[in-house]
Parts: sequence; C-alpha cells; structure tokens
Amino acid sequence: MKLSIDLAADSPTVWVEAVMNDFDSFLQDHANCERKASSMAMSFIAKYPDRTEIIPELMDTAIEELEHFKQVYEVMVERGVPMPKEIGQDLYVKELIDNARTTREGRFLDRLLLASIIECRGAERFRLVYEHQENPELKKFYHQLWASEAKHGHIFVGMALNYFPEQEVYDRLHELNNLEAEVMLKQPPRAALH
Repeated sequence: MKLSIDLAADSPTVWVEAVMNDFDSFLQDHANCERKASSMAMSFIAKYPDRTEIIPELMDTAIEELEHFKQVYEVMVERGVPMPKEIGQDLYVKELIDNARTTREGRFLDRLLLASIIECRGAERFRLVYEHQENPELKKFYHQLWASEAKHGHIFVGMALNYFPEQEVYDRLHELNNLEAEVMLKQPPRAALH
C-alpha cells in the first residue's frame, strides 16, 4: 500500500547530465548519503527511545542503508574511486531540517515526513540514473536501489501514522513536499544525490 505522496517537482535534466558527466563523484556522494541515512535511522532510536513501535523498523532500515553503503563502496573499489576524506554538509537536507518545527512532537513528525520525502527523492534520482546508465551492472544496481528507496518513503509515513492522526500527517506531508520541491530546484546541478 502506498503511503507516501508523489513528489511536487521532478528533478531537472541538468542534474542527470551533471551526474552522468562525473559519475565517480556521484558515487562518492552516494556512499556518503547511504552512511548518513543509516545514521539517521539510528538517531531516531536515540532521540525517541520511547517510540517502541517503530524501533524494529528503524533498525531494519539502518541495516539496509548500511548494506547499500557497502554495495556502493564495492562499486567504488572496482572502479578505483577513493572514499572522500570528509563528509561535506548536504545543504539540501540542512535546509529541509532547518524548516522542521521545534516542539518535540512537531519535530518528530516533521523529521519522519522529511525522511519519507528525501527517500522518495532518492528513489526518483536512482530511477533517472538507472534510465541513463549504459553500464549493465550499474544499471541493474541502480534499478534495485530505486525499488528499495521507494519502499523507504512509505515506511516513514507509516511510522508517523502510528502516532498522529492521518489528516495531520498528510496535511503536513503536503506542506513539506512543496517546500522540498522549492529547495531541490534551487540547488545547483552537481554530481551528487541531492
């Protein structure tokens, strides 16, 4: 059952061109994003240990994201692409998080819904990489990631529905989805997931 909503705007063609023109840099950024996604799932457990209904799913998500990191790292090793020396700040994610509410409950809901939207954006972008990738192994890899990220978009909305009324969840999800489109469209095109 689909719980997430469709993105408010599509990624621009110039983003795809930037990625395809510097795929090694994209792989480095992709690896960093998978590490951050795993950490983000674990941070929910650390910040909200009383939300026991969602802890098993958060652990599963963290493990799956860590497995994705391992897979991207293996692709990088095969291609001779080094890990970056540091993880740069993701201005897209930072701006989204900066717009989350500050009350405990409001922030909890917003962080879950932003996680859903970010996963949906990742799924859309992995689909674009899959569609434009000529290397058969990389094409297959990004097809698998596309399906996985799309599933994560639903998981986080489902988690929110454990604690908040459906109308509140979807009203806020629409607001944050429109914000995400604005933030995404103003990012300069570069060989990075966001």
